[in-house]
Amino acid sequence: MSDVPHNPIPHRHIHPGYQFLIVVGLLLLSLIVGSFTGMIFIAMKYGSQTLTDILQANLSAPNVSVSLWILQFSGTTLPILATPIIFSYFIIQEPDEYLKTNFHFPWLLIAIVFVTMMLSNPLIEFLSNLNEKMALPKFLKGVQDWMRESEDQTKKLSDAMMAMNSFSAMIFNLLFIGLLTAIVEEVLFRGCLQTIFVRWTKSKHAAVWIVAILFSAFHMEFFGFLPRLFLGVLFGYFTAWSGSVWPSIWAHFLNNGTIVVITYLAGQKLINIDVNDEHMFSNVVYVVSFLITVALLYFYHYIAVKRQISDHGEELG
Repeated sequence: MSDVPHNPIPHRHIHPGYQFLIVVGLLLLSLIVGSFTGMIFIAMKYGSQTLTDILQANLSAPNVSVSLWILQFSGTTLPILATPIIFSYFIIQEPDEYLKTNFHFPWLLIAIVFVTMMLSNPLIEFLSNLNEKMALPKFLKGVQDWMRESEDQTKKLSDAMMAMNSFSAMIFNLLFIGLLTAIVEEVLFRGCLQTIFVRWTKSKHAAVWIVAILFSAFHMEFFGFLPRLFLGVLFGYFTAWSGSVWPSIWAHFLNNGTIVVITYLAGQKLINIDVNDEHMFSNVVYVVSFLITVALLYFYHYIAVKRQISDHGEELG
C-alpha cells in the first residue's frame, strides 16, 4: 500500500454553481418527501376524503383547516429549514458561513430595521398596485388567466389559514406565519443561497438581487412579484451588510407579523382597516417613503461598516 496520505478535496472547493444545484436538488427532494409524508399522515388520520376536499378547496369540510397546517409544516416549512442545515453541516461543512446565525452585529441595526419596515409600507403598496396593472401580451391571455386563477386559489387557502377567531389563534399565527416562516426562509435564502451567489458572482449587490428574484419566484404569486422582490432586496442587504441573518429575520417577522395582527384586529372589528385595500397612500407619500427608505438603508450600511472597521482595529473617522 502507498504511504502517501489521502487528502480529500475540501468541501469548500465545490464550485458555487454546483453548490447552487445541490441546494436546489435538496430543496426539491425535501419538498416532495415532506408533502408526501404530510398527505399520508392526513389520509391515515382523517381519511382520503380530506385530501380531496383540500384539492377542491372545500374549506368548510371537516378537518381541512388543521390539515392545511399539517401540509404547510411538513411540505413547506420543515423542508425549507432542513435544506440549508443538511447542506451547510454535512455537504459543505461550513455552517457558520452558510447559515450566518451569529449575533455579532450592532443592536442599533435592529432599531433601524424596525423603522425601515414601518416606513417602507407605502412603497410596498405602490409596487403592489404597479404589479396588479401589469398584463401579458394578448396572445398569452390564457397564461395570464391561469396565473390569476392559480393565485386566487392560493389566496383562498391562505385566507382559510389566516382565519382567527380568538386571541390564541392570533398568537399561533404570529409564531408560525410570522416568526417560524421568517426564520426558515431567511436561513435558506439570505444565509445559504446568498452566500453561494456572493462567492459565485464576487459581488454582494449581484447576490442580493439574484436571491431576491429567486425568493419572489419561489412563492409563485405572480401578481405579488414586485413587492416581494423589494422585500427580498431589503432582507438581502440587511444580511449582506451585517453578516448575520437575524436582522433580516426580524424584518421578515415584522412584515408577516404586522399582516397577521392587522388581519386579526380587522376581523374582530377592533380597527376599521381593509387588509386588502391597496390604495391607502397618496403619490406624495410614495415618494417620501422611497426617500426615507433609501436614507435608512444608507444609515444601516454606515453603522454595519463602522462595526466592521472597529473589529479590524482601524480608526473610525
